[in-house]
Amino acid sequence: MNFVDTYISRKAIELATAVLESGYVTAGKYADKFEEELEIRLGLINPVTLNSGTSALYLALAVAGIKPGDEVIIPPQTFIATGLAVMMHYAVPVFADIQYDTANIAPDSIRKKITEKTRAIIPVHWGGYPCDLDEINAIAKEHGLAVIEDAAHALGAVYKGRPVGAISRFTALSFQAIKHVTTVDGGALCCLNEDDYYHAKRRRWFDIDRENAKPSVLGEREYDATDVGYKCHMNDLTAAIGIGNLYDFPSMLKRRHEIAGRYRTALKGVSGISLLGYKDDRTCAYWLFTMLVERREDFIRALKSRGVPASVVHLRIDNNSVFGGTRPDLVNQARFDENQVSVPVHNGLTDEDVSLVIESVKKGW
Repeated sequence: MNFVDTYISRKAIELATAVLESGYVTAGKYADKFEEELEIRLGLINPVTLNSGTSALYLALAVAGIKPGDEVIIPPQTFIATGLAVMMHYAVPVFADIQYDTANIAPDSIRKKITEKTRAIIPVHWGGYPCDLDEINAIAKEHGLAVIEDAAHALGAVYKGRPVGAISRFTALSFQAIKHVTTVDGGALCCLNEDDYYHAKRRRWFDIDRENAKPSVLGEREYDATDVGYKCHMNDLTAAIGIGNLYDFPSMLKRRHEIAGRYRTALKGVSGISLLGYKDDRTCAYWLFTMLVERREDFIRALKSRGVPASVVHLRIDNNSVFGGTRPDLVNQARFDENQVSVPVHNGLTDEDVSLVIESVKKGW
């Protein structure tokens, strides 16, 4: 049994082969088509396809106007890319505490971290469970801040009837190898604001408007770059893989919900375990199934001896030297860091695998 799984559909292989045989592998009709499919099939708003989820965060910060010395509030419970994307702009990541029972950033802690230098908030949907977006966006509106959702775990998640990717000013998505839908490596940035969308599309490719910058008689596109642009677009080969995998996404997401539902039913009340506190007004995408356990190392060793992998996936990132070291005031993060662990929840699991996970946990450690 593997802890994670990479899914490549037959359709994805067929489309990727067609792109390779065509000889046109850079950004083109498939990249455009993938954006259309994300919007039509998943209800995402103005998705701009990119070469990674980290690029999506970086581009969002750029379009939001983040400058050196600005402060951006983030949670420590995330992958290091969230904080590094801020630092790539020579801005300052400011760490707010999390909710112990969800691992998501706590709105009351966000309020305490706001200063005159604060310009944005990056909530991270840990494991695919949506943050308290109404509260976070209300705080942002009150203080004139940009909200950039880090939804690397949350493709297919729903918050109060709205899909993640259609709620905040920006939403960054990841299509990395082991995400719900993979393009091998890739990402997308969703933009509620049309002006943000326009600038994101230009700046992902050197601030050149590819759709309207036509070649002159000399052979080069005619354009006038007015902002700093980057090279972080998605190419047709990776987009084709994404399109092919997207066809199977609804059934894959349904399967993850089935597995997580079995876990939540069977493991509720097991001694030494606390399940995360999910509300009925939102739907988790279940990229992870995280629990809080006593004697975590004993737990991991016991499961491993029974053929079941378990992992923390990511510990708090503020303890890295690049961020200045652990913040002692983040008390919920400290507690979570001591007890959190995840078990497999992916489409490569059989019903027998799921039963083995449940039985292995119930045997104790």
